[in-house]
Formats: sequence, structure tokens, C-alpha cells
Amino acid sequence: MRRGYITVFLSLSLTLILSLVFTVIEGARISAIRMKFECVTDIGMNSVLAEYHRELLKQYDLLFVDTSYCGSHPDIANTEAHLRGYMQKNFQAGEGKSLFGGKEFLAMNMGIAEILEYSIASDDGGAVLKRQVTDYMRDYPVGAVLDKISGNVGFLQGAGLDSMDVGARRREYESQIEAIGLPKKEVEEGKFEEVPLDNPADIANAARGSGVLNLVLEDASAVSAVKVNLGEYLSHRQGRMSGTGVCREAVEVGGEANELVFQTYLFEKCGYYGAEMEKSLLKYQIEYMLAGEDTDWQNLEQTAKKLLLWREAANVIYILSDSAKVAEAQAMAAALAAVTLMPALMEPVKYTILFAWAYVESLQDVKTLLSGGRVPIMKTAADWKTGINAIKNIKGSLAEDSGGSGLNYKEYLQIMLFLQNAETRTERAMDIIEMDIRRTPGNAWFRLDGCFDAYQARLLVNSRFGYSYEMTRRYGFY
Repeated sequence: MRRGYITVFLSLSLTLILSLVFTVIEGARISAIRMKFECVTDIGMNSVLAEYHRELLKQYDLLFVDTSYCGSHPDIANTEAHLRGYMQKNFQAGEGKSLFGGKEFLAMNMGIAEILEYSIASDDGGAVLKRQVTDYMRDYPVGAVLDKISGNVGFLQGAGLDSMDVGARRREYESQIEAIGLPKKEVEEGKFEEVPLDNPADIANAARGSGVLNLVLEDASAVSAVKVNLGEYLSHRQGRMSGTGVCREAVEVGGEANELVFQTYLFEKCGYYGAEMEKSLLKYQIEYMLAGEDTDWQNLEQTAKKLLLWREAANVIYILSDSAKVAEAQAMAAALAAVTLMPALMEPVKYTILFAWAYVESLQDVKTLLSGGRVPIMKTAADWKTGINAIKNIKGSLAEDSGGSGLNYKEYLQIMLFLQNAETRTERAMDIIEMDIRRTPGNAWFRLDGCFDAYQARLLVNSRFGYSYEMTRRYGFY
């Protein structure tokens, strides 16, 4: 029989060896838990971004997560709950007993999932949304388009068409006629009446109150009759959601070049008169961005009025420089002055006729543009369409014209949109996006101020072996 024994030295050695082994195992577990935490965080936070709004991507190529999740109450707390759920599910995946029947080696539970920062689409006057647009348009060949828009804007402003007050100049000559007065004739004993001047310019001036569309469209009833409640949309909404400024350095998208890029994007995604889009609620979306009215009719009417003002300014400048047309107006004014035996009336009457003629020509220009034709910013004799007698029969003298040279309706809209206040333009563009998305199934309450594209989260997990781990990470569509 042999005796078995162990030395004190070996006992002490085994204690040290086992301590080292267990320390290594525990260190491996801690490292593995941290690695698992990192992996689950990546999965969880990307899973939140994977819930991007499908219709928003489909229609506008924008990537945002709707915090209402197709409900009526957007709230970042909803996203926190989604993030917590994704994290917990991934921590539980494959969970069970260890090889030796004890606790799972990397067992963890989700503790805190708190979103600290997030960038909402409408933050900073829509700068977050515009940053995505700029990224989307990065490979779009916009250079030539931007140069053309800039050139047209510069030409129009250089000619002073956006600042000239044609109405004030016209009223000066009308005041001169009133100051001179008309001769009176006795119709009955002791009763006198003014001799009528019969100035054809009065006919044109009377038409100014009829509305531009009623004068220039063959069938005004064909204009879209859509009406919306603007109080439901972002530009009129009280108590908007706002983000907390995540990645603020990434949303600096101001400047003329980026505004032109944004404008090019709007013309790609939105409709206007003559180029309406089936998906849209308001059919004249660019006109809405310009006018901000609640009906298609009013948006188109206000845009046509702006066009008319520009064209009238340009046509007045031209007609006063055309000696042949000035001579025609002078001959007509001389005949009227001769009838009244008031030579002093000839000069102011001549100018009222010229202004009326320019007005009728401007109506023809607007009709041409709405018919799909082209009109140059500044005309020559070859571009002039109407005769002097058109001021006596305005609507009957206007003709549809889909030809011509110069700019078309879209190019005039581009100038108008560029001159629009940038914040107003952006907010109304976001109104249009909301209108269109709400027309799709399940999105009746969609709000852009409830959508985010980047967020920062603080995450805390508890190991079932008594450890806690915390991590802060930032994810987004950039």
C-alpha cells in the first residue's frame, strides 16, 4: 500500500495557479461582455435607423425616422422604447444555461436606453432637411442649371424689374389729366356736363380688377379647385417638436449655391402649372411656395400677378424707347385732344395709352407663358405681339402662343423662387412634403417635425454577475 500526499508547496502553487486561471477567465468574460455590448449597441441603434419612413424615401429621397411610427403623437420616447426593445432582444438571443448548468457566461439585461440628442427635420429653419437634400444632389449635374438661374436673376434685377413701381408712374399721368380737367358743354339752360375724353386707356385700367387668370385663360374653370387647411401643416403649426442639435456642424447648408441646389431639388420633386404631379394634394406646389395661399386658384393667381408686374415693367421700359409705338400713341392722343379742344391733354393721354398698351402686352406675355410658350426678359420690336387697338378689346386680342424665344414659365418660376425668402420657401416646401405623405395609407398624421435623421444615445446594461456597463454612441444618416 502506497501513501498519497501533497506538499505544502504544491498546495500553495495550485492556489496561485487557480487564482490566475480564474482571473484570466473573469477578464475574458468582462472583455467578452464589453464586446457583446458593443455589437448589440451597433445592431440596436442601426435597427432604429432601419425604421426610416418608406414613403418619404420613395417620394422625396429623404431618410428620416418618424417618432410617431405612423401614429398621431410623435415623441422621442417612442424611439427610446424601440431602441430598448431591440437591445434587450439581442441580449436574450441564444440565452440559456451554460455548459455546466450554471448561469449563461455572458448573461446581461438592458438597463437604461436614453436618447440625449437628436436632429429633427425642421430644426434651424429646415437646415437638417436641406443637408440631406444637398447630400442627395451631390452627384446631380446642377452646374449648368445653377449658372442659368443665377444669370437670369442677375439680368432681371439689373433691369430693375423687381423694384420698378409701374403703377405709381401710370397714376402720375392720370393725375395730370385730372388736374387739367375736361371742357364742359351746356346740355340744358344752366346745366353743364364734361365733354367725354373716351380715352381707350380707361378700358384697360378697368380690366385690372378682373383678375389675371380670368383675363389670360381660355377656360378658367379648368384650374384646380383644391383647398387645404394650412393650420394642419408645419409652417402654421404651433408647438413644433425640435431637436437638441446633434451634429450641428453637419447642418451648415446656407449660402447662395446651396440654396440653388435646394431649389433645383424642389423642381425635381414638386409640380407647378402645366407640369402637375399625380401624387400631389395641391397641384401647383411651386406656386404655393411662392404665394402661401390655401387654394390652388389663389396660388396661381398670385404667381400670375407677380409675372404680370415683371412683364409690365419690362414692356414699359421697351415701349417708351420704341419711337414707332410712341408715335402711334401720340397720334391717338392728338385725335382725342382735338375732340375736346384741349391740346394740353395730348401729352399725358399719350403716356396713359402707352402704359395701357404695355399692360395688354403683359397680359399676352402671361398667357403665352401659361400656354407653354417663351417670353424674353427684355423685348425687341420682333418680340412685341399686340397692336395699339388691343387696348379697346383686351380679352379678344389675346391669343394662345406656345412658341417664342426667351424664358418659359418654369424659368420665370425659378427666378421667383430664388428671390423668395429662404426660410419661408423651406417651410412651405416642408408643408408640401407633409401634404403628399399624408395622402398615402397609414400616414394621415405625418409630421416632419416628428422625424429625426441622427441621434445620440446613452446605454447602460447590467451583467447578471454584478457588473454594470455604460456607453454613449451617435448614429445617423450621414
